[in-house]
Amino acid sequence: MKLSHPQAVVGMVAVTLMWSIAGVVTRHLEQARSFEVTFWRSFFTVLSLLVILPVFQGRSVFGKLRRAGPALWLSGLCWSVMFTAFMVALTLTSVANVLVTMAVGPFLTAIVAWLAIGHRVPGRTWLAIVVAGAGIGSMYAAQLSGGRLAGTVVALCVPIAGAFNWTITQRAHREGHDIDLVPAVLVGAALCAMATLPLAMPFAASWHDIGLLAMLGLVQLAIPCALSVVCARVLKAPEIALLALLEVIFGILLAWVGADEAPTREVLAGGTLVIGALVLNELAGWRQRT
Repeated sequence: MKLSHPQAVVGMVAVTLMWSIAGVVTRHLEQARSFEVTFWRSFFTVLSLLVILPVFQGRSVFGKLRRAGPALWLSGLCWSVMFTAFMVALTLTSVANVLVTMAVGPFLTAIVAWLAIGHRVPGRTWLAIVVAGAGIGSMYAAQLSGGRLAGTVVALCVPIAGAFNWTITQRAHREGHDIDLVPAVLVGAALCAMATLPLAMPFAASWHDIGLLAMLGLVQLAIPCALSVVCARVLKAPEIALLALLEVIFGILLAWVGADEAPTREVLAGGTLVIGALVLNELAGWRQRT
């Protein structure tokens, strides 16, 4: 599948919109909680990708998966941590808290890549990291005083695991072993489902809940994952980074409108610092390169 640049932009916007529905959907669950929510979403993601992968990459993809090196399995482990922490965090704190915390991912990635593989971090990015850190710090301070810190701490595991995931894929690329994103996601979803199954039992989810979680597995994770890979073949990294920020905006708005979950002033203020730092850093880097 080959997209034009405008089609890739529209496709990436659609990807972020699909990513952003997790928060509002989980707010309409009846009985499923915590690890059961995580298990069912991962389970249906695995089923969906087992159908989608051959469509996008042919049946040979499963043979490639069997012959994959350790880097792909490490990447899959990172994905499993991201899947688990994201869904558990949504059951512990607000959608806005989770999404804004996840938005620091590019900065954590820059730090981990700098420490692990010597990836150069420009001065503008260090400045943006300080500004974004101030935004997250203000959110943490407000939640600490209110006794609601656990969910945001769990949410922080998502960008940390994402930073290690990116570093693993970059190291593999340097060694001539590129990691295919979608099979790595399949591995991650399978590991997540297996790890959370014992913690999810006994099952309490209603059929209504299972239907919503099946939709998340397909629409919120499997389809946008595959589509984002296609868009990434056309879009430049700064474009993807900026468009991906729409997930934060869409997610907060959907939770606000669809579940009456209004973000607090602390989240809005901290989120503004984080998003502003990301946007300015990416735009400055883009301008410097062009």
